[in-house]
Amino acid sequence: MADSHPSIGGLPLVLGGNVFGWTCDRDQSFAVLDAFYEAGGRMIDTAEGYTSFVPGNVGGESETILGEWMELRGIRGDMLIGTKTNMFGTPGGLAPDKVASALEGSLNRLRSDYVDLYYAHRDEDATTLDEITAGFDAAIKAGKARELGASNYTPERLVATIEAARQAGRTPFTVLQNEYNLVERSQFEGSFLEICAKYGVASMPYYGLAAGFLTGKYRTKADLEGKSRAASVERAGYLERGLPVLAAMDDVVSETGASHAQVAIAWLCAQPGIAAPIASATSLDQLAQLVAAVSLKLEPSQIERLNRAGQ
Repeated sequence: MADSHPSIGGLPLVLGGNVFGWTCDRDQSFAVLDAFYEAGGRMIDTAEGYTSFVPGNVGGESETILGEWMELRGIRGDMLIGTKTNMFGTPGGLAPDKVASALEGSLNRLRSDYVDLYYAHRDEDATTLDEITAGFDAAIKAGKARELGASNYTPERLVATIEAARQAGRTPFTVLQNEYNLVERSQFEGSFLEICAKYGVASMPYYGLAAGFLTGKYRTKADLEGKSRAASVERAGYLERGLPVLAAMDDVVSETGASHAQVAIAWLCAQPGIAAPIASATSLDQLAQLVAAVSLKLEPSQIERLNRAGQ
């Protein structure tokens, strides 16, 4: 990250909180969080909308679990917590009053009086850029957020929002959270990479494992049957586009002795402009794989082969 951004701690990995309260219950979540902390991990990503997509949930379950864990362990000051508002891009969802109310709800669930990073989860154009930047800047001025980020933004809107904040003397977005992985590269490479360099924006991409596709376990539609991430893999078309990538990964796995997940995360860490990938784990084994991945150094020739396969 640029010097103006907070350090993410000793482990260059952001733990994804989207599984807490979904495929990871409270006890499992605590076990994963404890192991992440012991491994040196200090940054966790969540959202007010996690896990409203699970039948019976209302949203905020992930933040609630995370807040309880930090309070019980007495480690809020050690952690860097990022959360998000307006998950569904609701028109008017980024209006100042909505942002202020949403942030209060997140803080209550997180049992904290501030978040280290506050994101606009999805953009919306029913609210003017002046209002959007004013609302997020108010969170900074109140000491309730320490840095601001944008998630799922287009290059054009990211630039427009940053410029609007700068022109008004307000705190701009300085972190980007968009999808980026070996299968889906078009969102980040090119325009976003240039924007991040120009404006000093740190990139923390999500879906580093492409909803589990890059673990190598989904190679046919039959492999997806009954899996919690099946809908995400099918909706993104990973299976149709990604088999050449898996073939190239198979070779690198054979050469390094690492797992497919480790190769996918190691490739991401080696890309220019990446501050740290976001990845989730539902078990101690999965977490151990992620921790090992960020220290795996791929050879330039291996990175080049993976790049070619993903084009």
